[in-house]
Amino acid sequence: MQTNPTESILLRTLKGKPTERPPVWFMRQAGRVLPSYLEIKKQYTFWQMMQHPEVAAKVTLLPVDDLGVDAAILFSDILVVPYAMGMGLDFTDDGPVFEEPLAFRENPVAGLFPDPAKLDYIYAVIDEINRTKPANIPLIGFCGAPLTVLLFMLQGLGRKGDFPDAIRFIYENKETTKQLIDALTEMSIEYIKGQIKHGIDVFQLFDTHAGLLPFDVYNELFLPPVRKIAQVVRDAGLPFIFFPKGIGTGLAGISPEEADFLNIDWQTPLTTARKLVHSDIGLQGNIDPRLLFAPQEEIEKELKKYLRFGAENQNWIFNLGHGFMPGIPFENARFLADWAKNADWKRS
Repeated sequence: MQTNPTESILLRTLKGKPTERPPVWFMRQAGRVLPSYLEIKKQYTFWQMMQHPEVAAKVTLLPVDDLGVDAAILFSDILVVPYAMGMGLDFTDDGPVFEEPLAFRENPVAGLFPDPAKLDYIYAVIDEINRTKPANIPLIGFCGAPLTVLLFMLQGLGRKGDFPDAIRFIYENKETTKQLIDALTEMSIEYIKGQIKHGIDVFQLFDTHAGLLPFDVYNELFLPPVRKIAQVVRDAGLPFIFFPKGIGTGLAGISPEEADFLNIDWQTPLTTARKLVHSDIGLQGNIDPRLLFAPQEEIEKELKKYLRFGAENQNWIFNLGHGFMPGIPFENARFLADWAKNADWKRS
């Protein structure tokens, strides 16, 4: 494995060591805005790209060369876990589609047939990435958090993004929901252990729709499995980043038991997040990805507002408040990475 974590600015930051600047990487950096990715995409479907180790490894590493980021994140999708649990899944041009979402089945739990071997192709991708990546570039592994993945499993993509059928199911079927959460958490942990075994350096858990439930419900049903997942990652000696998007003031309810670092969305100012979040937890984010549609002079004007925070907070990773959006100019994405790496962060 060509990995040398001690040289990585990201891992030094995650371990609480001082650095000359914040490390920089972006969610959804391997795709969408990269012309090189769009060229590869002409030759393969999304499924084919994920399942072909050489192609997936190449796509994973494109942002390192094209954007100059400090880390690579595995090219995959959060819905590979429900696929491994026996749900029929296809990635279409309009997004992922399940054959039969669980909320519309008579017995949702009985219809799941977990098969961890369905994830083996991803481990082959990780092996290829570690064979070909630069030694000082860490690999970030990930999966979706139980709430976000369960929402897709329950409803699919046939309705609005607020998942009304899935949310209704959760409230109407609390015990069944708990059984589904347990099954999903178990498979996710199996998947995470596989990623760790094959050589990821960092792990991030994405809860893109954490804000769809009141925090007390989220705290009761969905934070315990997050805690369980965090423990598995930390027991293996890896840093754990958690992204509960849209959680708002619920940030104050996240303890160091649940995360080493929290990714902050763009709705919550970083200075506010720093006051809400436990002092032992580092922060990541929260640049509004939509800012990158603006002219570069406007982008730079907004970015300068981060200089003071970056000077005063060593435990901060420069990133977005969500992933790159379709249509963002590549030049602006590159500008963002270059600015972060070349700005005077006034760290002595």
